[in-house]
Amino acid sequence: MRKNQHNYVAFSKAKSKIRKRIETNLSQLHGRFLLNTNPAKSFLRLATRMLSKITTFIMIQYLNYFVFKRDINIIKINLA
Repeated sequence: MRKNQHNYVAFSKAKSKIRKRIETNLSQLHGRFLLNTNPAKSFLRLATRMLSKITTFIMIQYLNYFVFKRDINIIKINLA
């Protein structure tokens, strides 16, 4: 909520951090994997394409964090 809204309540730091993480992930899925544009003709193909893109994204984050000991949101290095 914005400060100029009625009944404004500030987010806690934990909620703000979680929200920022979610927004960053959605932005990366949109920017790098073009999640919002799919040329699929059927729902099954759309679901398969989205599932493969999200799985790839999660695997890159896993490799960054546990294998390469990098920041979890650095996905450009692995895709280049």
